[in-house]
Amino acid sequence: MIKTDILIIGAGPTGLFTVFEAGLLKLKCHILDALPQPGGQLSELYPKKPIYDIPGFPEVLAGDLVDNLMEQIKQFEPGFTLGERAETIAKQEDGSFIVTSNKGKKFHAAVVAIAGGLGSFEPRKPLIEDIEFYEDKGIKYFIKNPEKFRDKRVVISGGGDSALDWSIFLANVASEVTLIHRRNEFRGALDSVEKVQELKNAGKIKMITPGEVVGLNGAEHLESVIVEENGAKRTIATDYFIPLFGLTPKLGPIADWGLEIEKNAIKVNNALDYQTNIPGIFAIGDVNTYPGKLKLILCGFHEATLMCQAAYQIINPGKKYVMKYTTVSGVDGFDGTRKEAPKAVVKAIN
Repeated sequence: MIKTDILIIGAGPTGLFTVFEAGLLKLKCHILDALPQPGGQLSELYPKKPIYDIPGFPEVLAGDLVDNLMEQIKQFEPGFTLGERAETIAKQEDGSFIVTSNKGKKFHAAVVAIAGGLGSFEPRKPLIEDIEFYEDKGIKYFIKNPEKFRDKRVVISGGGDSALDWSIFLANVASEVTLIHRRNEFRGALDSVEKVQELKNAGKIKMITPGEVVGLNGAEHLESVIVEENGAKRTIATDYFIPLFGLTPKLGPIADWGLEIEKNAIKVNNALDYQTNIPGIFAIGDVNTYPGKLKLILCGFHEATLMCQAAYQIINPGKKYVMKYTTVSGVDGFDGTRKEAPKAVVKAIN
């Protein structure tokens, strides 16, 4: 049994920042996430893409933001259980909770903070025979490390921003990039569409529109794809096939916890602390919904901050917390470290 003050379900940016805000209040956190590494969508979907709306960072790569958050919370020594999904929850007589993972591991916490982003998301897979056989044998639904495709032949399917952006990026990495879409028109940022057009004209991207991948070939690994174009089929040799048709978000087992759900999101009280209809369970970040909700990382940071204040009152009933700015109070880590501004020097001027 892992015991902690706050069990955070979800290791995305909102969940990670919760550790910092809780640490300022001397509250210990443990993070549970179904993905094998921290960072949520930032690590899983677009670690090499820039983000432009994080305060203080005119531009920061998603993966770098995760690294910075991990560095920021290091001194508060959070526990991590990765690669396991929150399965069941049981409220105890004292108001605390025991959460059990899909692998049977149990977590006991006074407060549960659901920061699961979109929930457990799955890629929308094309309906192609034997596609499961080639998964991780040449078929990739996400691009984590673009260097994996260095000097390789790549076929990308899709008509949105992801297909356009990765076609542009891999044009200077892969030996050959072929972009296939069922329509001539693409639904994406105008500058991305224009950039793909330039790369096509320069011979750096091959395009098949309208076209569709309808078959896969290869004994042990993917060797080629079968493309249907204008009613005719042809075979294209490739090392990788990357279908980018978006994600299907699902709350997973959390949907059965008795929480109030609206359009696949958890309803919370945004007037105070982002608590759900079950006292002691909070939902922050993209997983929650309330009037005026914006699914932005910076909004998740704000929600995490207010949630931790409410969690403090639950864990320390009747105890008053006086908030101080970190520029004044400094930051004391659970590992014995301390960060603080240089002390003012008292000295007379003659």
